[in-house]
Amino acid sequence: MHAHDGELSAAVARAQEGDEAAFAIMYRLVQPGLLGYLRGLVGDDAEDVASDAWLEIARDLGRFKGDGAGFRGWSATIARHRALDHLRRQKVRPRSSALEQDVLDLPGPHSTHDQALESLSTGQALELVRGLPRDQAEAVLLRVIVGLDAPAAARVLGKRPGAVRTAAYRGLKRLAKQLGVAGVTDDGPRTLGESK
Repeated sequence: MHAHDGELSAAVARAQEGDEAAFAIMYRLVQPGLLGYLRGLVGDDAEDVASDAWLEIARDLGRFKGDGAGFRGWSATIARHRALDHLRRQKVRPRSSALEQDVLDLPGPHSTHDQALESLSTGQALELVRGLPRDQAEAVLLRVIVGLDAPAAARVLGKRPGAVRTAAYRGLKRLAKQLGVAGVTDDGPRTLGESK
């Protein structure tokens, strides 16, 4: 569970009742991860795509049902759809752009993704993630940057949770191998912080 999901749940409920301050809290809690995810998909156009996504989120907020974790997944789904629309319109692959460092400062001491990301500048990290097969790159971005659990990321991608866990694990393992990071285990997706 993401550290701020309780606060996010309360903010969503208040925002659905028209509380503008609560909407600002929602935005503050979700936007950094969403922007990092979008930068992985559309590069320099991430802020424009995020703006489009937030317009849709604001428009449809009254129809959302769920908690903070659900909102994080719902907003990632909307952002992904806007990103895919943008890419179809542009008919080009995403250009590279640097991720903000605060997006990458995620909890999880001694985990594979922390070790890998600490070894690089954010621009290099994004380039390496973008070099992964698309399913692995999106799984890593959703799990590590947005902070979604496997079932929520699976809903965003339209896949099974196990497939997302496997793609994220393989992507992180490939990144760690490219960086020569020691201590990467071969015991499956549990390296993402999940228990058996």
